[in-house]
Amino acid sequence: MVGNAEVIALLGRLKSNFDYGIFYAIQQGAIAALNGPDDCIRETALRYQRRRDVLVDGFARFGWKVDRPKASMYIWAPVPTRQNSFDFVADLLKNTGVAVVPGIGFGDCGEGYVRIALVQSEQRLAEFVARAEKWLAK
Repeated sequence: MVGNAEVIALLGRLKSNFDYGIFYAIQQGAIAALNGPDDCIRETALRYQRRRDVLVDGFARFGWKVDRPKASMYIWAPVPTRQNSFDFVADLLKNTGVAVVPGIGFGDCGEGYVRIALVQSEQRLAEFVARAEKWLAK
């Protein structure tokens, strides 16, 4: 390239961030995360574990058997009715006001399951269990 040396130098800096490598600020953030305290990681893992247990144990009390994942922020629960995953999710939302994701949205192997994100508080998840039990017990 031929041209103004200052402009070429600036273009070189810009291109280095777009063409290859990870942006320097991201690298510095990753270094800080890897070298910093990890208490928040343990706290977050325990929070998801408690939320998982609220659902899995709560569902088990009324017969909805769900595997207990060892490390996830989601639960994959088998559809407890004879419906496909999409119809179950639609009925669940209509009857309980709770939205989960039909497994079919993740491909054919997801059919027959729903994915439940563990992003709500333990209290909200316990409320979901109570609503699901009331609806499914009919």
